Amino acid sequence: MRLPRIGLGCMNLSHAYGNPPSPEEGLALLRTALDEGVTHFDTATLYGGGRNEELVGRALRGRRDEVVLASKGGMAMVDGVKVIDGRPQTLHAQIDASLARLGVDHIDLYYLHRWDKTVPIGESVGALAEAVDAGKIGAIGLSEVSVARLREAQAVAPIAAVQNEYSLWSRNPELGMVEATRDSDVTLVAFSPVARGFLGGVVDNPDALAPKDIRRSMPRFQPENWPANAALLPAWRALAAEAGCTPAQLALVWLLSRGDHVVPIPGTTSIDHLRENIAAPGISVDAALLARAGELIDTGTVSGPRYAPGPAAEVDAETFDDAA
Repeated sequence: MRLPRIGLGCMNLSHAYGNPPSPEEGLALLRTALDEGVTHFDTATLYGGGRNEELVGRALRGRRDEVVLASKGGMAMVDGVKVIDGRPQTLHAQIDASLARLGVDHIDLYYLHRWDKTVPIGESVGALAEAVDAGKIGAIGLSEVSVARLREAQAVAPIAAVQNEYSLWSRNPELGMVEATRDSDVTLVAFSPVARGFLGGVVDNPDALAPKDIRRSMPRFQPENWPANAALLPAWRALAAEAGCTPAQLALVWLLSRGDHVVPIPGTTSIDHLRENIAAPGISVDAALLARAGELIDTGTVSGPRYAPGPAAEVDAETFDDAA
């Protein structure tokens, strides 16, 4: 599946990063994205306990055919608790619920949001293949998986996309997934491409984040790591200025340079930042400067792992600890 070079991650309009905007503000941003030519929207069962899908569905009324619509299942809020459940019956029920919330008759790309390690991935992918056959979803994706899991899934059904975290400060896909997806003609969708706002300059002080902002629990934003990471930002901003673009745009251009099959999906609650992000594919940056960006912000210069132990145990993607 070939996706547009940049998409819109819709999560933070309803979920995860502190206090989300009002539904009216979120709807305005989504409609502006449509008007500005964004043709790839990414949502999930998990986000806002279904509210994000409802919001995206409202924005797409009368304009459904303008976008590649992606959603995810296998991870949901159940009685206020996040539950990973990849059983076929669960996935079938979640797909039907997503279709109802979105108000559509099919979802173009549907991901297994997390591999449920108690269920063979072939069983979960088999359920998604049944949904393809039923016309409920157009293609199958996987999220936060390893190359080994991708190969297992591909033995069951075609996989159109892998959505893993990928940015200058999270290079895990470079431990095999960039190459594996390219060689298999699979799109690599990069979530959190601006490093959860770090590379966009929107986090000056983690202590000022909202109490429920998920970044508060992430090691790179915590006191033992934040000062070292914040010390990278002045040189990062200077590099973006030299490139003639914003810091967020430089982060996105760097990702786009990783391969034609790499598709960032930055999210934002700001219409100004939306326009900034979607302009990135049209920006040309010298390869030597991009190389310097990759040296400045890299696994060796960034302090702390991307997840705390609990969330880390939920993902299957390669880690640098395993590679050591």
